[in-house]
Parts: sequence; C-alpha cells; structure tokens
Amino acid sequence: MKKILHIDSSVRRTDNETASYNSISKGFGRYFIDLWMNKNHQSVVTYRDLSLTPPNFICQDWIAAAFTAEAERTPSQKSILAQSDVYLEEVTKADLIVITAPMYNYGMPAILKAWFDQIMRVNKTFSFDLSRGDFPVEPVLSGKIVVLLTSCGEFGFGAGGVREQMNHLGPHIKELSKYLGASCFYEIGSEYQEFSDDRYAMSLEKAKQAIFELVERL
Repeated sequence: MKKILHIDSSVRRTDNETASYNSISKGFGRYFIDLWMNKNHQSVVTYRDLSLTPPNFICQDWIAAAFTAEAERTPSQKSILAQSDVYLEEVTKADLIVITAPMYNYGMPAILKAWFDQIMRVNKTFSFDLSRGDFPVEPVLSGKIVVLLTSCGEFGFGAGGVREQMNHLGPHIKELSKYLGASCFYEIGSEYQEFSDDRYAMSLEKAKQAIFELVERL
C-alpha cells in the first residue's frame, strides 16, 4: 500500500462556471490521482490545497527555533514550528508525492515556495556537516517518487526551448525535491494557455496522455 501526498498550489479553483477560469494544474493532479486510485485501491491520499490553507512564511524566530536542539526549545519555539512539523510528518510518511504548480512569473507560486521553506529543516530533511568541505548539505530522506504537474501560459521552457533560461519552475522544484526524498522525479506539463489555439489543445492532450502512461508505469 502506497501513501500519497498530493499538493496543489494554484490560486485558481476547478469549479468555475467559466471553464477557462479553472486551474489546469489542479485538473492534472485530479486526473493523476483518479487514474492511480482506479488501479491502486488500497493507496491512501493526504491532500493539501495550499491556496485554501496557505503556509506561514518563515521568519527570524522560525529560523532560531529550527536551529535550536529539540530538547532545548521553548514552548514558543515549539509553537512556531508546529505547522512545519505537520508538513514534515506528511512528507516523511509519503511514498509518492504529487505536486501541481502553475508557472507564475516564471517560477513557482509563493505559497508553494513557503511550503518548501517550512519543510527545509536541518536534521529533518537535510544534514549539515562542514567535514564535507564546500558541500556540507546533504538530503536525509530517500526512496520516494515525486511527480510535478505544471502548466504555463507561454511555451518553449524545456531543454533547448526558446525560453529555457526563463524557466525557474521545474528546475527549481526538481532540485528541492531531493530534500523531499526523491529517488525518482517526473515532470509533465502543458504550455500555450494564453494563446488558446490548436497548440494549446494539443499540449493539454499530450500532457494527459503522458500522465496516463506514467501512472501505468509506476
């Protein structure tokens, strides 16, 4: 039985009367989970829509608490880290993590970055050891599958694309996924949303087919 953590980060809903207002990335996420559960009835899904319950931004007091030994933390410090502790437990227990993210201003939504910031904890998701020289940081978790489902308004953000150097969404999340414990990372997305032409329709269908094939392989 696999435990799945499903994270949505688009501020858009999926139940708007006008279909074009609906979140594409959230739609991909639901499609993935539906396909998965049809094949894997015993899997358990933990779901978070970050737009409904946004993570807190970290602050100076949060950093101080995170770097204080657990046995020495004050009640106030424990309270500051409470949300982070919940997120960490969800990540730690998950075998498969599905993250959906639209491209906002060429990067991830602020609420998703805030979620990652809450999870990046010394001795929890990474270790820090200066004996390693200039590369003291290493992931702690491992053995997980991370799937990133994205959408963007323009196009050409992939390797060799005309906007490759502008893509701060997929590469950033792929790098951070190491600290979620990703041993395998998959990214599927659609493009051309703002053009609303045949290329957009084809991109949607291509992404959905890729999601179907990925679920079949996993």
